[in-house]
Amino acid sequence: MKRYFYGQLIQTEMVANPRPYIFIMVILLALFGFYNYVIYNTDGYVAVEKLSPVAVNGQQLFQKNRCWSCHQLYGLGGYLGPDLTNVYSTEGKGPNYIKAFLNSGVKSMPQFHFTEEEKDALVEYLKQVDETGIYPNYDAEIEATGWVKIKYRNEE
Repeated sequence: MKRYFYGQLIQTEMVANPRPYIFIMVILLALFGFYNYVIYNTDGYVAVEKLSPVAVNGQQLFQKNRCWSCHQLYGLGGYLGPDLTNVYSTEGKGPNYIKAFLNSGVKSMPQFHFTEEEKDALVEYLKQVDETGIYPNYDAEIEATGWVKIKYRNEE
């Protein structure tokens, strides 16, 4: 039976050889497999500087006590407490400031019963986090015209 569409003859039965399609699919699957092999068997980015053993202990304490539930590092984490990325180097703060909060807590922060060694480990961890950079890395002002003026801290 012949069919016409706007005067054009339409072929109703498609006769196709499946071999080229199977060959193309096999090649695509092989390339996909090779791609996955390369991705999952290649060493990823390794940080040049690693945490000291004391800081690793502090990181484990930070995670075990779920400090990230309320605090952030580089803006990632909870929003009940302040960002702790640069608490070590912020003027008026530092190791004693950190230990004071670890000793007594505040209204919304529980009082942890850390040993002196654990406090030192947490302080060392926060010190090494602080050395990785500044967060946020800018001071922004919104001008009357609506433009945002950004002054980067590390470009002073």
